Amino acid sequence: MKSAFFEVSLDPDLVHVQGALRAAALKKAGLPDDAAVMIRVRRRSVDARPRRPRFTFQVEVGTDLPDAAAEVFCPAPPGAKRVIVVGAGPAGYFAALSLLEHGIKPVVLERGKDVNARRKDLKKIYTEGLIDPHSNYCFGEGGAGTYSDGKLYTRATKRGNVSRVLDLLVQFGASPDIRIDAHPHLGSNVLPGIVRAMRAAVQDCGGEVHFGAHVADLLLSGDRVTGVRLSGGEAVYADAVILATGHSARDVFHLLAARNIAMEAKPFAMGVRIEHPQPLIDEIFYHHTPRHPALPAASYRITTQASGRGVFSFCMCPGGFVVPASTAPGELVLNGMSLASRNAPFANAGLVVELRLEDMCTSDDPLQALAFQAAAEKAVFACGDGVTQKAPAQRVPDFVRGVVSEVLPPTSYIPGIYSAPLHDLLPEFVAARLRAALPELGRRYKGYDSAEAKVLAVESRTSSPVRILRDGQTLEHPAVRGLFPCGEGAGYAGGIVSAAMDGEKVAAAVAARLA
Repeated sequence: MKSAFFEVSLDPDLVHVQGALRAAALKKAGLPDDAAVMIRVRRRSVDARPRRPRFTFQVEVGTDLPDAAAEVFCPAPPGAKRVIVVGAGPAGYFAALSLLEHGIKPVVLERGKDVNARRKDLKKIYTEGLIDPHSNYCFGEGGAGTYSDGKLYTRATKRGNVSRVLDLLVQFGASPDIRIDAHPHLGSNVLPGIVRAMRAAVQDCGGEVHFGAHVADLLLSGDRVTGVRLSGGEAVYADAVILATGHSARDVFHLLAARNIAMEAKPFAMGVRIEHPQPLIDEIFYHHTPRHPALPAASYRITTQASGRGVFSFCMCPGGFVVPASTAPGELVLNGMSLASRNAPFANAGLVVELRLEDMCTSDDPLQALAFQAAAEKAVFACGDGVTQKAPAQRVPDFVRGVVSEVLPPTSYIPGIYSAPLHDLLPEFVAARLRAALPELGRRYKGYDSAEAKVLAVESRTSSPVRILRDGQTLEHPAVRGLFPCGEGAGYAGGIVSAAMDGEKVAAAVAARLA
């Protein structure tokens, strides 16, 4: 028979029962129990709308169904051309892999440490409050995504081939389940192994990967980039340079400004990390607790309006931890992460307010939005002890009423929290919109704004506050030949998958330019 697609629902009690899904699919297809057909799951999700949540499967039924993609990384022998890739995050590593498929040698320069050595510097943030400006939650092999939830969901499906990105991740060690899950994730305990495998593939196929290689300047000859200069003085030459430095590489933005390389300020969002006990989130979004053991920890994506601006959740981490994502001493930035199991007792998410350029900028200075972001992070740090990464926090009802919390509930944030008036500490128009939005969210999702919930500050690195200009067709900087801005830091992606797709797209553009 020709293949056909059907949607099948299963009760959580049946989801792990052998043969239950096949029986349900055959029944939906109108076929007998002994039909000689194959069943392939193409999509899996949880429908939390009923009072008892159910698993929903999109299945393909047919007599001859192809298996999932096998290995998709197909490198070519490297030729004489070489391209510097600045940054070993998802944009950088996927660009390097794609360059190898075009027969071009990538030279990956990462300012931070390899994914294993990086862990020691993360530990120092917790134990000593020390921020290494080159090795932290944002900088180092794998980029900011390595020690995060590892979300692989993106709405930017028109930017590239999402399936290819997922297939590549599977090839390098991810679970094949990411191909079928509606909202796939990897987990911070799984990502390091995938990153190591990607690095090995780059090196085994003729590419280079260098750690502790901080780019301090661009080498220019007229209107063309010929390479980079490292902070130690070493010059590295190449036929093109891909800038995939991530949204927190502020020194790169200042370098480009000093070189009069065109950029523009870019809107982003700012707010808090809101944290709840995971059982409360399960109750709100699954309608009862404890949740069924077959169900994953409940997650959410919510949005509302306050005074004409969007207020929305960002980077929600079910069963996760709030973590310090600062990249320099004297600032405090928060983010979230989860392990693959998502079984920690708390859930957290960014709850952020849409910012516009008129909120932050009074001139055409491309770094004004960045300065606004940095000022908020320094103000939050200055409120504390001036040494550690302890975070100011407030119970949600107290934040809304504008009073300091007398006692704070437990938290996943290891450096610790202390009571502070976030309603005064955050930029006024950010705090006002959050305080207006939370009661509305509490009406929609009963318990969301309860005293069990707390907000921690500040969540400010939602996306890059700067966009490095590039031509819409060639993806090359309009004024500097051979310079290719790429990924989230350049303002063209947001998250692991979209950054990876942009890395591949830029690598293809570089190959076309060098052909």
